[in-house]
Amino acid sequence: MLERDFTDEQKMFRESYRQFLAQEVVPYMEQWRDAGIVDRDVFRRAGSQGFLMIWPDEKYGGMGDADFRFEQVIIEETAYARVADWYNTLHSRLVGPYFTRFGSQEQCDRFLPNCVTGETILAIAMTEPDAGSDLAGMRSTAVEDGDFWILNGTKTYISNGINADVVIVAAKTGDSDDRHSMTLFVVERGMEGFERGRNLKKIGLKAQDTSELFFRDVRVPKANVLGEPGRGFIYLMEGLAEERLIGSVGYLAAAQLSFDLTVEFVRERQVFGKSLASFQNTQFKLAELRTELDIQQIFVDQCVASFNASRLTAVDAAKAKLATSELQVKAADVGLQLHGGAGYMDEYPISRQFADARVAPIYAGSSEVMKIIVSRDCLSESYVPFNTRNF
Repeated sequence: MLERDFTDEQKMFRESYRQFLAQEVVPYMEQWRDAGIVDRDVFRRAGSQGFLMIWPDEKYGGMGDADFRFEQVIIEETAYARVADWYNTLHSRLVGPYFTRFGSQEQCDRFLPNCVTGETILAIAMTEPDAGSDLAGMRSTAVEDGDFWILNGTKTYISNGINADVVIVAAKTGDSDDRHSMTLFVVERGMEGFERGRNLKKIGLKAQDTSELFFRDVRVPKANVLGEPGRGFIYLMEGLAEERLIGSVGYLAAAQLSFDLTVEFVRERQVFGKSLASFQNTQFKLAELRTELDIQQIFVDQCVASFNASRLTAVDAAKAKLATSELQVKAADVGLQLHGGAGYMDEYPISRQFADARVAPIYAGSSEVMKIIVSRDCLSESYVPFNTRNF
């Protein structure tokens, strides 16, 4: 059994959050999956118990503790409880920090308190029909008009898109020949010209509302520009390492669950008068998975420690994202195969694990893009051979 570096306070926090999920989230997930969206009230319930945005200063209602291991606890327990399609972490840790990193004091004072309580739900809109991993290819634009910016464009596959009250929107600004000249805008529910399209149907993560967003001559006040105009691409790049770390923690926790579900099944399943667990093929498959899970858990925990020390690199985050997202798919696939026909039935949790896992190597940067990032690093002139590194 791996020893993991959590404090007593964090262990108590884990138990409390686990109980919250069991009482306030798990019982409602099936009806939310059928509806294709979670009830907004779950954000408020989490906020009232201190389980939503925990990192902001106490003056905003948070704990004021920036230790990512608290967030790691939330992500792991959410995945392991099979409620990852409540996208609380997108709101809490992916979008929320944009205000403190790049926003003004006035913006923090205006938005953060209601984000912490769950009254305001957050989303971020980058992806477009023709621009996914290549953000520089986006076509949404904004032009200055007195005290406003006029925003036009279309976004798609936006998580929390239906529920969101505040959306951070990336759009091209300035020189049209500069592919990286973009600005981040804080678009609020009710702004004229801001419309939502379909709640898109997906093969997995059914309760997570994923939608199209349309911006038609939306007049965004200059007070709602996040950071400096023209630096939006840089801001987005700065947030990607943390986004991929967030993803990695969740992917790996989901893979751990797929493994445990499979162990439980093969112990009880009888084939030719023997338990499925007694067959060498089963034992070898599980041994391989258990080894990969433990090795990757060590790497992810190290990445969390590096992030806490402000040393997590984009390359290491890409490695973690690549490895854990692929392992989530593998663990679910191996688990489903060992379940046999039962694994294809919706009543068995492994079937949901399989469907939910498939998006992991796609979003937050596809596996192919992660490979490009890692390969560029190891083929660069600054690459340091292993035996000459300063450890």
